[in-house]
Amino acid sequence: MKRNPNLSQLKSNYLFPEVNSRKQEFLAKNPKAALISLGVGDTTQPIPGAIVQALMKASYNLGTLKGYSGYGPEQGMQMLRKKISEKIFFNRIEPDEVFISDGANCDLGRLQMLFGSDISIAVQDPAYPVYFEGSVIQGVKEIVPMPCNPENHFFPDLGCLKRTDLIYFCSPNNPTGAVATKDQLKHLIDFAIQNRSIIIFDAAYSSYIQDPLLPKSIYEIENAEKVAIEINSFSKFAGFTGVRLGWTVIPKALKYEDGTSVNTDWNRLITTIFNGASNIAQSGGYAVLEEENMLEIRKIINFYLENAAILKNALQSIGKEVFGGVNAPYLWVRFKGQESWDTFQYFLEEKHIVTIPGSGFGSQGNEFIRLTAFGNREEIHEAISRIFQKS
Repeated sequence: MKRNPNLSQLKSNYLFPEVNSRKQEFLAKNPKAALISLGVGDTTQPIPGAIVQALMKASYNLGTLKGYSGYGPEQGMQMLRKKISEKIFFNRIEPDEVFISDGANCDLGRLQMLFGSDISIAVQDPAYPVYFEGSVIQGVKEIVPMPCNPENHFFPDLGCLKRTDLIYFCSPNNPTGAVATKDQLKHLIDFAIQNRSIIIFDAAYSSYIQDPLLPKSIYEIENAEKVAIEINSFSKFAGFTGVRLGWTVIPKALKYEDGTSVNTDWNRLITTIFNGASNIAQSGGYAVLEEENMLEIRKIINFYLENAAILKNALQSIGKEVFGGVNAPYLWVRFKGQESWDTFQYFLEEKHIVTIPGSGFGSQGNEFIRLTAFGNREEIHEAISRIFQKS
């Protein structure tokens, strides 16, 4: 049979495997090099003990007749859907509008399947690669970039943007660390209503927002439920990157042009192709949202934000332009006039630090690298020491 032609439209390698490939190539030539990773955004601090106990209990129960459970509801355990509605959305969202998943990245792919190929999309540039690449795999032909850079405060000029069916928007943004204000999100929602578009709002880093004036959810803005789907995850929120648990909100007020419910279609799709998130993971997610455990989670988030502040202050002290790192775990560092892959290689070969080249997120990232604040404090200080050292 013939190959799926859409796959031939992708670059030969996805950004993060390419970074890892170059890292492994370097280590093969320099086996004694002690690399520090400030690249891939993977959490490093242990999950709090009470949450681990909940995961262990759920796992242990599977070995007993009384505690055994097989398939759960594809939409997720009702108790967890209700808990997310209460604790994350303060009951702005109904439990049956919350769908539990095995992670935000997986749900992005399923949403792309839901909307199919005969659509147009707008994507922030720079942006998390799956918005673009997942759409290409589905066969989407019309992809409109929304330049987001220091000059426009990382918010697209909607007045110059043509109408599209879907608008991908991430806040706090990966990779820039920029956080949209309430006024900016209102502008985005009004634009979507006017153009009869649907916003796919990625809020995977919303737990890092400390400023009470900045919205953690798009549903804090009036009329968002009419035009927006919101995706979130326990990965960076609670250290569940290896556990795999997330959720997507599809409001019942969200309709297609013919009046059909998007919520109903989404329910039909996931009950067809998805057997539900792990019962064990969902038990852990429920424990995360218990108030005493949330306090422990907030301590870990504050630790990562302290890492970000340490990195940002150090880089600014040597004259670098640094964006993000406040209300977000990522720093977006500009190296004017330099290709981002060249900067990546310099840090890898001369400083033994792994970064992420900005061009991997879009053309607007070509003079930037992304640094992550996920790491141990000792490594953060060692990385700074290496950066200060003259090559």
